[in-house]
Amino acid sequence: MRRSTFARLGALVAVVALLAAACQRGDDAPDATDEEQPAQQEQEGLLQQIRDRGTLRCGVNNTVPGFGFETGGGEIEGFDIDFCTAIAAAVFNTPDVEEMIELIPIDAEERFNALRAGEYDVLVRNTTWTSSRDGSEGVAFAHVNFYDGQAMMVRDGEFGAVEEMDDTSVCVTTGTTTELNLADYTAQVGVEVEPVTYSENPQLQEAFISGRCDGWTSDRSQLAGIRSAWPDEEGGPESLVILDDVMSKEPLAPGVLDGDQEWHEAVDWVVNGLILAEELGVDSGNLDQQVQNPDDPQIAGLLGVAFEAETETISVDSGLGLENDFMQAVLQAVGNYGEIFDRHLGTNTPIGLDRGVNALWTDGGIQYAMPFR
Repeated sequence: MRRSTFARLGALVAVVALLAAACQRGDDAPDATDEEQPAQQEQEGLLQQIRDRGTLRCGVNNTVPGFGFETGGGEIEGFDIDFCTAIAAAVFNTPDVEEMIELIPIDAEERFNALRAGEYDVLVRNTTWTSSRDGSEGVAFAHVNFYDGQAMMVRDGEFGAVEEMDDTSVCVTTGTTTELNLADYTAQVGVEVEPVTYSENPQLQEAFISGRCDGWTSDRSQLAGIRSAWPDEEGGPESLVILDDVMSKEPLAPGVLDGDQEWHEAVDWVVNGLILAEELGVDSGNLDQQVQNPDDPQIAGLLGVAFEAETETISVDSGLGLENDFMQAVLQAVGNYGEIFDRHLGTNTPIGLDRGVNALWTDGGIQYAMPFR
């Protein structure tokens, strides 16, 4: 009985002490709401910052025909540029984003430093997704928008394969995976080459034309773009051959800084949505029809509209920080993935690329989109 009384008294004393301490903390501590307000402002995500700014800043290439190339009028056009436009259309939920995009040309060596320094919001510049870039460079990559492989370009008639290029010099862009791949592949086939490195394609082209390089190695798609615009005075495209050797895998993807999940998801789902639109047969031509009367729930989910089923009305809230119908603006602005590819890289363009592995998975390729549900 005595132990029970002492126990109750001890418990009562402890409660009183806790209440007193809590009151003391309440008197001395600033209001929690006041503290949280500036913290929340400081932690405002990049997606909202871009909306507040009214401009999406996109790090791009301006020296690769087909992907990102500066025209005679000073504009930059290409496959990657359309993805910048698509992201802006999603962020601002309008297809009319010409005045809301700032394209910032950046070379390969400085692109990650510039991203970390906040010079742009998203990097869409034929950039390969690798473990070290995902890790030590602090880049979070979105859905792959182009599957590529490293190749070698030579003058017509000089070489038939990389294994024939012993004791030659090869032009290569510095600060890229291309340098390491060149060393790995030439060792594999048993030849020695001298890398000639520059940071920009115009410098490499000058070195190649002057005879400083016997070959030029880069992503196959990039070489195809360079070849398509080869100067007539230097023999034009027919004077160059891209060898069949596949020297590496190069999954190219947009990249953002690690640590902002909402912004990463927004970019990722724009790329994914472009591919899914092609899978589902939604394009810029039939978009209005599909918005008014979607063929199935998958299309309704993609376009952010309700689907009237026999027994229920199905609607999807993506929770991505974007408007539910953001893909409507995206498709109005650039069309679906296949439209972008055909416009800049396809067989009817000077680049003349087949879809290859970039065909949809249903057509023998590996482009595969996640569902909007």
